[in-house]
Amino acid sequence: MAQPGNAASDDIFTAPPSAQFSTFGGDEPDFLPVEQAYQVSVSPQNGGQPDALELFWTIAEGYYLYRERFDVTASQPATGEALAIDTSYRSGKVKDDPYFGKTEVYYNSTRIAVTGFPSDQGAVLHIRSQGCADAGLCYPPRDQYFQRDDSGQFIELSEAPSGGSAAAASSKPPLPTALVADDNAGSATKLWLVLLMAAAGGAILNLMPCVFPVLGLKVLSFANAHHGKPVNHGLSYSIGVVASFVAVAALLIGLQQAGRAVGWGFQLQSPWFVAGLACLFFVLSLNLLGLFEIGGRWMNLGGDLSQEPGLKGSFFTGVLATVVASPCTAPFMGTAVGFAASQPPLVSLLVFACLGAGMALPVLLLTLFPRWLKLLPKPGQWMVTLRQFLAFPLIATAIWLAWVVGRQTGASGMAGTLLAWLLISFALWLWPLRKLGKALALVSLIAAPLVLNATLSRDTTPVAGGFDRQQIDDLRRQGRNVFLDVTADWCITCAANESLVLNTDSIQQAFADANVAYVVADWTRYDPVITDLLADYQRNGIPLYVYYPSDVNAPPIILPQVLSKGLIHDLLASQSATAGR
Repeated sequence: MAQPGNAASDDIFTAPPSAQFSTFGGDEPDFLPVEQAYQVSVSPQNGGQPDALELFWTIAEGYYLYRERFDVTASQPATGEALAIDTSYRSGKVKDDPYFGKTEVYYNSTRIAVTGFPSDQGAVLHIRSQGCADAGLCYPPRDQYFQRDDSGQFIELSEAPSGGSAAAASSKPPLPTALVADDNAGSATKLWLVLLMAAAGGAILNLMPCVFPVLGLKVLSFANAHHGKPVNHGLSYSIGVVASFVAVAALLIGLQQAGRAVGWGFQLQSPWFVAGLACLFFVLSLNLLGLFEIGGRWMNLGGDLSQEPGLKGSFFTGVLATVVASPCTAPFMGTAVGFAASQPPLVSLLVFACLGAGMALPVLLLTLFPRWLKLLPKPGQWMVTLRQFLAFPLIATAIWLAWVVGRQTGASGMAGTLLAWLLISFALWLWPLRKLGKALALVSLIAAPLVLNATLSRDTTPVAGGFDRQQIDDLRRQGRNVFLDVTADWCITCAANESLVLNTDSIQQAFADANVAYVVADWTRYDPVITDLLADYQRNGIPLYVYYPSDVNAPPIILPQVLSKGLIHDLLASQSATAGR
């Protein structure tokens, strides 16, 4: 694919060449490369004079070209001589443009008639054009050069002819300085935007069902504090969260540098990790129900905030919050994590650190402003009730994770996880007894991982067939639109979208009416094909939703990570209107 003529500044205004897609309904628009947004062909006019040409532009949906920014000239490169030609333009649409005010623009397509162009092969036609996208991006001027070949057809030259520069050939003034920025400034702006999105995504993670109980427990510890400095615990908790995010990022980067394609949540593709997480949630739920007390080192419930173990408890609460957040993907996280995956290691670590900082921010703010803590009721029986209530979301999550193990390894893996729960709870019951009880408890605890190892290794049959990207191309060639759902059983956001939106009767009927094939790519277990697919769309985690129009030349459309029925209906309606034109 030929690159734009103004290569020095294109990266500021366009998506990278590989990003041949757009977005729908989200806050994270991706823009077409300039050569895809505006496609021009040069040909002799049918039945016209030998020196008459027609320049025809195909303009992508949502993009437009400025009439007054067109400039068509001709020259003889060998001599540097400018040639006199005449041009005729079609009438456009008057638009109140944010960059140039009220001006004439072209949507969908336009033509320019050229007369007076010599018939010899040496003459070069220079076309300068400029356009913008309705979504808020303005491309720099684009210079293209065409020359006749031996057959009389026009071919585009890869660079400006030696007889003159683009600036000298054009009579138009340069691009307004307000629209020009250097590459470093553009890159810095993009990085700051990604860091803000990462922090926002991290903050939203606190509302996810797997994280919220842990956050509630931390607030409980503040409510039970009689003295001490809560800000120290807020900082300790924040350090635990940020350090854990950075540690996960370092592991992810290390695996990627070693040549393995992995993404956010990759650890959940291991049945061992999922089973261990399920056991951890089960143990914590027993603690909250009062079967045993872990003490201040983990949850810091009822502990003194001024004591050192309390600070350790705050730190490990942050670690725990990060661990339980791994099945979740919040809005804004997809773009941030995908950006991090394509950057040098230091930039990637910075993005993940911002994710952690955003997640830790609510607790940190609560401790920085102690007056907010005074709004909490005084310690009392309500704390015991709330603590016991918070055990039930953890039990539900543990059951769900046991089901995921079953999906990954079969019924024997899920049964092994439940048997491990039995052995662990039996050990916790035995532990307060005398020496014999402690000895039996240790035997029971040692038996739990042995049982898991035996059952998780027994059945490794994949839960779904391998994903084949060729299926999408085959369906499009058959005239079908395609909706791709990249999902996993351990992805909470995916499960919510599928239950509330995608698998509902109304949406499935809408897909059928719009001739849409619903294709699922299951990433529950490791699949390098799906991992590569995510990388192609600049994502490093799921969910990912992509709509492919039946027109194989039309770019795919990326949807937001949180779906609604209205969003899907709007997408299908807009695509139907586009196809009907």
